[in-house]
Amino acid sequence: MKMTLGERVRAAAAALMQITGESQADLAAALGVSQTQISRRQSGSAAWSLSDCEALAAHYGIDALDLFAGPTRACDTLPPHRRRPPHPAPQGTPR
Repeated sequence: MKMTLGERVRAAAAALMQITGESQADLAAALGVSQTQISRRQSGSAAWSLSDCEALAAHYGIDALDLFAGPTRACDTLPPHRRRPPHPAPQGTPR
């Protein structure tokens, strides 16, 4: 089943928040909207407008077309300095 453009943007936004470690509140502050507005857009009860998409792409330092392409493309083009450092592998259990 093919994803709609809205579904691709929602999935890309969720993946970008995950890979950068940002919360909905963090993204809302960066875009100048409320956390509730981000939540509604992410749940699909409100649509991401084109200007929202431009702001979202600019916030993450990617092209809007990469955002529209979906989560894989959006994350692949995310600048390395925006990525959250990976968590170190857990060590063995203490004895």
